[in-house]
Amino acid sequence: MSIQLITPFLWFDHQAEDAANFYASIFPNSKVTKVVRYGAGGPGPVGSAMTVAFELSGLPFVALNGGPHYKFTEAVSFVVNCQTQDEVDTYWEKLTAGGTEVQCGWLKDKFGLSWQIVPKAMPELLGDPDPVKAGRVMQAMMTMKKIDIAELKRAHGNS
Repeated sequence: MSIQLITPFLWFDHQAEDAANFYASIFPNSKVTKVVRYGAGGPGPVGSAMTVAFELSGLPFVALNGGPHYKFTEAVSFVVNCQTQDEVDTYWEKLTAGGTEVQCGWLKDKFGLSWQIVPKAMPELLGDPDPVKAGRVMQAMMTMKKIDIAELKRAHGNS
């Protein structure tokens, strides 16, 4: 078994285990794979999760309960690539539960982690070589929180 060269490592105050279970419940082919708990010599409460290894859609992640020293910012986010509006709607609903809708397909989940819910059609329409069509798509996208594929296509002129 080979080790993945790069693994996202997420710093939480004390919610690492809850977050890993939450994320694993949302994405297919996802699970918590290992929990390492603080012992008597650690900075966290004995028995509480120190690190939580988990997989999202088969990709390894690690979450750490490191205390309140650092917070997530929008400077780092995870993109969820969706094929259909149903996928967009499902991931949007689940990840915004207790979180915040932002703009242009961005959201913050209840743990403060930023996500982008991106339908496959969006970069295709935004990348149209016709700058007028691409501009209309951009203007439409800027008015949205959750992305509406049909509305982007209408703006593009391909309803």
